[in-house]
Amino acid sequence: MPKRALITGITGQDGSYLAELLLKKGYEVHGLIRRASTFNTARIDHLYVDAHDPSANLFLHYGDLSDGARLVTLLAQINPDEVYNLAAQSHVRVSFDEPEHTADTTGVGTVRLLEAVRMSGIKTRFYQASTSEMFGATPPPQGEDTPFYPRSPYGAAKVYSYWITKNYREAYGMFAVNGILFNHESPRRGETFVTRKITRAVAAIKAGKQDELYMGNLDAIRDWGYAAEYVEGMWRMLQVDEPEDYVLATGTGYTVKDFLSEAFTHAGLNWDDHVKFDERYLRPTEVDALIGDPSKANAKLGWKTTVETPELARIMVDADIKALEHAGNHWVDDVDLPSWKA
Repeated sequence: MPKRALITGITGQDGSYLAELLLKKGYEVHGLIRRASTFNTARIDHLYVDAHDPSANLFLHYGDLSDGARLVTLLAQINPDEVYNLAAQSHVRVSFDEPEHTADTTGVGTVRLLEAVRMSGIKTRFYQASTSEMFGATPPPQGEDTPFYPRSPYGAAKVYSYWITKNYREAYGMFAVNGILFNHESPRRGETFVTRKITRAVAAIKAGKQDELYMGNLDAIRDWGYAAEYVEGMWRMLQVDEPEDYVLATGTGYTVKDFLSEAFTHAGLNWDDHVKFDERYLRPTEVDALIGDPSKANAKLGWKTTVETPELARIMVDADIKALEHAGNHWVDDVDLPSWKA
């Protein structure tokens, strides 16, 4: 029998790449999606085969991290070998506007899922998507033993999820791990996240459909990697003998201005001619610098990045230019990376 995995947040950037990876490894993949009046499955449509087809190995289920009873029922029904909790309200700036919603989905949602694992009685390995935003104001480099100092409702909710995952590991003997991932991007990144906002604007400016891009803090330093490489790290965390927490990062830092410059230059543009400041994009509390130390994951998981920030910016710009060319006057979402990067 093939291994079976459940992914919450399967329609997001990471969920779609993880589903691809697991399907290539021969898994039967189940995904949790929220009920809505419109479909939000663009990132995984290329993976889906009708459930009536005997070859189908991707199955989607309606559910939500706010509904603990539904989670218990689903886990008992699916009985997965691995559970990947990627679902969250994950936009840091939006978390200041919706702190209660962020706490409920990003924080309490995790304990609902862990409790559902416990109550259903299944034996599974559990991955919790933690984040570098938990470190917040703590200066880099940040590793597994670095103290947390979150600077947003999102970061604070993720700290709760981190500790409750460790608590369930120690209290109930669960194979439960935290993957502390630093910023990881791709052409599948949501359009409101800063890297994708930049590369979409570059494509639109180059095509003459836009002239200005409004930005906030350009001096923030981040450790940006390529998302498809990071899901490999997630999977490796659940294949080892003992559950441990790991940082995944490139170990290098670049400013938002660096990313802007690389993206605009790659398209033959000068960012200074188009970028304007708008204080509405500033956070009430800023995180100055996040640069990860991935040495533990390098040594114990054999995991290491190959794509760093400048190349990532170029890849994303190329993908968004291609998307706009294919779309005419309308965007086509989720144009993927070149096949040699897949």
